[in-house]
Amino acid sequence: MKAMVLTGIRAMEMRDVPDPAITHPDDVLIKMGAVGVCGSDVHYYTTGRIGSQVVKYPFTVGHEGAGVVAEVGSSVTRVKPGDRIAIEPAMTCGECDQCKAGRANTCRKTRFLGCPGQAEGCLSEYIVMPEACCFPVKDSTTLAHATISEPLAIGVYAVKRSIPIKGTSVGILGMGPIGQTVLLPACHGGAARVYTTDRIPERVAYAGNAGATYAGNPDRQDIVAEILEQEPLGLDVVFECCGMQEALDQSIELLKPGGKLMLIGIPEFDRISFKIDLMRRKEITLVNVRRQEGCVLPALDLIENNKIDVAPMVTHTFPFEKTKEAFDLVAGYQDGVLKAMIAFEGAA
Repeated sequence: MKAMVLTGIRAMEMRDVPDPAITHPDDVLIKMGAVGVCGSDVHYYTTGRIGSQVVKYPFTVGHEGAGVVAEVGSSVTRVKPGDRIAIEPAMTCGECDQCKAGRANTCRKTRFLGCPGQAEGCLSEYIVMPEACCFPVKDSTTLAHATISEPLAIGVYAVKRSIPIKGTSVGILGMGPIGQTVLLPACHGGAARVYTTDRIPERVAYAGNAGATYAGNPDRQDIVAEILEQEPLGLDVVFECCGMQEALDQSIELLKPGGKLMLIGIPEFDRISFKIDLMRRKEITLVNVRRQEGCVLPALDLIENNKIDVAPMVTHTFPFEKTKEAFDLVAGYQDGVLKAMIAFEGAA
């Protein structure tokens, strides 16, 4: 089969690789239909690493995906050949202390699609996944929208893990795909006011159209002063979704005493810092968000039952053979890109 593999920094090519095969009773062979380009994929493309996770070339990235079941193992009952499915990229052990404690997102033996040292990604014609990672979707749901369930599950999990969101004042700093997937469930969950920021004008505009109370550009506005003018007591919770030091600083200033800071963005550097005096005096709570736990089905429910609209998130679509162009577009924040989607031939 064909796979799109990283061969060096900003280097990618299509290669012939061995066909995957079913080897366990709960395996599912999937013909890929759509793959979303995630910021973490782009980190591997542009720098070859995320923290301690370093690419050994050649390597296939990609973890946001949907496709059609081609074949199933002998014990599989949840899906059958021909089913259209969304894919959960984390393959967990179910046996470690974290899994048994209901924290599969921090499983000590996780194998995650497109993560160096764990598993090859889904930017290939076929992949094999455990049955537990396969979620059937309605015929009315496009595979592109099914793919969005993966990042949306992160947003759903982040909102769920933060505070009871109804009636609260919320900040979301960084309105890339993850910021957008926080905004949608926050609005659906009844947040009273949601204040959003981003440096890319198109993302600011999208946030405003998607339900944000305020959408500002920190390069053009004093976003802290403008938000605090409307919320003089400060915000109840801030979701930091871009991994930038400036956004972390702004978060501490925006939060009210006793507020909660949800760290979701993945920085490109190894260390971050905080204004400890202000953070201590406000008694700010910090919560790291690691992927998602048990939120794929809630995310699919939001999409499939039209409770939220993810269609505007997919701003660009590329055929499989032009995957590198998609990565270059996302890496350069070009053309107002929000989510670039790779569409495989014959997928719908």
